[in-house]
Amino acid sequence: MNLSTPVPDSGPLTFWPWLPYAAGALALALFAWLLVICGRYLMADKGTRVSIRQAWRIRRTWPRLARNLGLVTLDRTPTFLQALAASADKNGGKPEPKVLTPKLSTTVDQYGVMVTVKTVAKVGLAEFQKHADHLADAWACTRVSINPGKPGNLRIRAVRDEPLLIPYTFTPDGTPPADLSVWDLGIDEYALATVLRMSNVPGLCVAGLPGYGKTSLINKLIATLAPSEAVQFAVADGKVSEAHEGDYADVVDRLFAFVGDDLEAANKLFTRLVDLRRARSSWVRRALGGPNMWAAHKWGTGPIKAWPLVVLVIDEAHTYFRDYKGSDTATKRLAALTADNARLVEDLVKKGRSVGMVVIVATQKPTGDAIPTFIRDVCPVSLSFAQKTSESAVAALGEDIRNWPDANPVTMQDPGFVGVATMARQGHEGFTRIRIPEVLPTDVARIAADTAHLTADPMELLESLLGPNMWKDSSLLKGNDLTPTA
Repeated sequence: MNLSTPVPDSGPLTFWPWLPYAAGALALALFAWLLVICGRYLMADKGTRVSIRQAWRIRRTWPRLARNLGLVTLDRTPTFLQALAASADKNGGKPEPKVLTPKLSTTVDQYGVMVTVKTVAKVGLAEFQKHADHLADAWACTRVSINPGKPGNLRIRAVRDEPLLIPYTFTPDGTPPADLSVWDLGIDEYALATVLRMSNVPGLCVAGLPGYGKTSLINKLIATLAPSEAVQFAVADGKVSEAHEGDYADVVDRLFAFVGDDLEAANKLFTRLVDLRRARSSWVRRALGGPNMWAAHKWGTGPIKAWPLVVLVIDEAHTYFRDYKGSDTATKRLAALTADNARLVEDLVKKGRSVGMVVIVATQKPTGDAIPTFIRDVCPVSLSFAQKTSESAVAALGEDIRNWPDANPVTMQDPGFVGVATMARQGHEGFTRIRIPEVLPTDVARIAADTAHLTADPMELLESLLGPNMWKDSSLLKGNDLTPTA
């Protein structure tokens, strides 16, 4: 009688009962993956669906295209196993070199595809940029840009449609911006978000033909910045006489000061702001604990409620700086006012950077007779909408714009380019074109009304921070040297 315990059969037949479950789980996972892919495709808008199909073709055809363009490299160093096989080969055969193709991944939007490429040896930024036109043709794109990504990677932006010719609307939600040193503008010609780095920038010059977007840009900036208690606005609008007229009537409740085309009133406003600048310069170290509002100080970094960023908008600036000619008393008076206006605004642009004051100067043709060159040329940032002459384009953007004909605002006079501006690329060579979104007047008015309670006079805020007796005499109002009290 055999009493030994039978040993279970461990052969392959033991696993057969589990195979249907494993296959079912795999099929279920595959079905869920396909469901997610199809769901994303069906829920996407028409443009994004086209981009999804385009991205699939890019990935599928990439190995062949990379070889045809020479964007591959040959790895002639044998692996360990290849070296063993070669040593055992009696015929002395050598292993074939391995073709290394850069790997890529894609993301999509309504305008096109963003391709991330992992580079390989001898195939990097320069090689890809050399074949940018070929990639655009192969991928059926309007244009392709290639830029460095994180180390070892490239970012290729392929746009199928022309983003600059597709107007879009921005609806402000009333949320204060997280970083007041970065101002969102819109999207560039590759449909990528474009921002202005405004830290330590005292002046912004905006030029362009009437009706092409200057005031829309400024209203968009006001609507974006207005929800912050650390920003205060003043406007001098040379197109109108009263605050209820013109383009800034909807935001007047969010302005601590407004003047129209009255030169004397404008002079008083500019004098008032220069007094503020001089007061801030005298007290910045004691109030903030450092010489620069944009650097780290005892309240943090950047503007605060008690020391806000002061934005002065001077629209139709030529109104305030015109060089009057004549010997009669009235003309001499006007000439003296405009000359003094230029002097005061020059003070703000040249000296307001570290104490948190920004001047936005807007005009149609920023030549020297409209904006004095000693103001225009010290504004670190310039944008230009469409221009009629090369002289105006050069005045707005500098001589270098002649070397970038595709971005020259003279070429943007077509109505399709209303809302498109050219700007020098901050931190990079050359220029870029930007589509500024439209902000509906009703939305601008809504934001201004909702944030009107945040409006305050910056000088009063400074007195609240430092105390009402911060000056030992009335020299501030007289425009003399200022001496802080002990």
